[in-house]
Amino acid sequence: MNARSRSFRSIPGPRTLNLLIFLAATGLIVAALFMQYGLGLEPCYLCIVQRVFVILTGLVALLAWLHNPGLTGRRAYGALTMLTSMGGGFFSVRQLRLQGLPEDLVPACGPPADYLFGAFPLLEVMPILLRGDGNCALVQWSLFGISIPGYTLMAFSGLALLGLFQLARKN
Repeated sequence: MNARSRSFRSIPGPRTLNLLIFLAATGLIVAALFMQYGLGLEPCYLCIVQRVFVILTGLVALLAWLHNPGLTGRRAYGALTMLTSMGGGFFSVRQLRLQGLPEDLVPACGPPADYLFGAFPLLEVMPILLRGDGNCALVQWSLFGISIPGYTLMAFSGLALLGLFQLARKN
């Protein structure tokens, strides 16, 4: 057995990789909840949207793990994993863009999300959540100069690459 075939054998199988993607998404949600309830950081609208995409990515991977499909199904789940991750990454970039705006260009802050959900129908609330507001421009926490949506973008990028790998893998 040569070194190349040994290195490919160390790559987890499709089912195991889906379980790892699910566990990574679960870890991201646990970290978000710790930041909210342990550190007292209030999530903005775009944070909530990003959480939804993390949960969607995790659910796709969990379904793929439970279903354990053949090649066509693995590719479909890989594509869904990639698409949900890319969707979340889009909103991470949107929040990073808001955080990078000069103070005079930051949009006004809106009411809290729980008020919006209680006062308006879901179809009216969704555009507001997806657009973000001034609260989304506030950097509440950072590490090494990178804010939460920056790390979330990195996570979404990794998850999207794993989805692409699942989509492209032969066996």
